Amino acid sequence: MRGAVVLGASGLVGQRLQQRLANHPMFSLRAVAGSQRTAGMNLVELPWGLEGQAPLLDLPPVLDVQDPGLVEHLRDLGISWAFSAVPSDVALALEPRLVDGGIQVCSNASAYRRRADIPLVIADVNPHHLQTRPEGSVLHACATNCTLIPLLMPYLALHRAFGVRAYEATSEQARSGAGYRLMRGEVPFSFDIPGEAEKTMGELTWIAGDLHEGTVHPSTVDGQMRCQRVDEADGHIIDVVFELSSDATLSEVEAALDGFATHPDAAGLPSAPQNPMMRVEGPVVREQHLWADGLSFPTNVDPATDLQAGMATVVGDLRMDGPRHVRLRSLSHNTVRGAAGGLVLLAELASTRWS
Repeated sequence: MRGAVVLGASGLVGQRLQQRLANHPMFSLRAVAGSQRTAGMNLVELPWGLEGQAPLLDLPPVLDVQDPGLVEHLRDLGISWAFSAVPSDVALALEPRLVDGGIQVCSNASAYRRRADIPLVIADVNPHHLQTRPEGSVLHACATNCTLIPLLMPYLALHRAFGVRAYEATSEQARSGAGYRLMRGEVPFSFDIPGEAEKTMGELTWIAGDLHEGTVHPSTVDGQMRCQRVDEADGHIIDVVFELSSDATLSEVEAALDGFATHPDAAGLPSAPQNPMMRVEGPVVREQHLWADGLSFPTNVDPATDLQAGMATVVGDLRMDGPRHVRLRSLSHNTVRGAAGGLVLLAELASTRWS
């Protein structure tokens, strides 16, 4: 078992990471670190914001991410892996300090995404991008923006089969994507999400790009996107029209979506769904499809033990607007697949290569 720390004691993604690591077969959660506001507190003293009960964790009091002796303390606890869910301004200084101290870092923060020497990886889609890690270095890798997942999965399926020349997308992003402050009504609700579209489209071209001699060459695709918040608790939905490079029939498009498979390098990992994308004949419904696990649509889920639940993207409302235009609706669980679950899956993959 690999000793692990979660960086993020009271935030939504930090708590989702605690939940997913509480009973993990590959990682042993040994500490949680947080801001000076939570440092020194026991986890049971912090409000739990997710569904169900907080996991029973016998851990020391919350560590201070700003503590100069944090790295040494983590190593004394036998910790070699860090799961980062801290704000980007904190991650900028903290994550390199951990890497320099010999601790492998998998980050949900956006601070180091799309850096040439730091892999940006969806484990069951582009695991080969881990090769951008400098030879012999301690791992520092990033997961993607949560909004990317429901756009990228159908994009890749169609691009591999027919080529995609362009897309136009609109997102409907749940409140949980903005964290607990919005969920608890501590900040006003806003439909606008500044910078989200640009970030998502940039990460799509990066993830879909080719890897040559340890360098990612981003793909080129003409994309337009508008991102907005909706008054739903969980789940990000994308409505998108893809313009294909070659003609296709509806049955051929269905076959391409159905045939989209987990990359062999990630197959069999604890958090990897057997099918990363599931197509439904009718409409996509948050309440029914949110916890898709790659084989079914469970509704009674324990996220602390059902590691594949919520890890599959669901595509439906499919139709053709002519032989080269595919219209569909895609759903992903933003705090699971798009955040904590995707990050844990990345660590599962990376830990099979670097202990």
